Amino acid sequence: MRSPAESLSDAWGQPRSRTVSWWDPMIGARAMRSLSGREYLQAMIDGRLPPAPIGGLIAMTAVSVGEGTVEFRCRPDESAYNPIGVVHGGLVCTLLDSVAGCAVHSTLPAGVGFTSLEIKVSYLRPVRQGEGELTAIGRVTKPGRRAAFADGEVRDEHGRLIATASSTCLVFPLPEE
Repeated sequence: MRSPAESLSDAWGQPRSRTVSWWDPMIGARAMRSLSGREYLQAMIDGRLPPAPIGGLIAMTAVSVGEGTVEFRCRPDESAYNPIGVVHGGLVCTLLDSVAGCAVHSTLPAGVGFTSLEIKVSYLRPVRQGEGELTAIGRVTKPGRRAAFADGEVRDEHGRLIATASSTCLVFPLPEE
């Protein structure tokens, strides 16, 4: 009797694969205690701290940080496709959640963290492999000590708007080690 995987290989050829690597995420988590959010993000961009593991999973890279603003880039491939042949909206949502959250992080002092409370995404056009790099920008719209608000947008390499988001983040002191 043939296994389901053998039957699939007969019908559709060999499966494709990719390898994902990442560094210990606690290296960066520990650094948050002594670096402001902006310093922390700049250290990741400069390679002095490892990037977040999610970046390796979806080919997302932070490229710039300012006070209340960040820019990330992402080049999705077909491993992120949904069943209808376009990049899954979850990848775009993750990109938007990341830039909105990191924009908030860029305004926080050392020893203060954040997490997403909610995100609302509006998808405006599909993304396909081979259409180039995506650029995502996050901007704080209202900083806060307990809650902060940010917007994000994703554009393709031709400048076309792909999706927008608004996000609310919870701001909190990091627990002691």
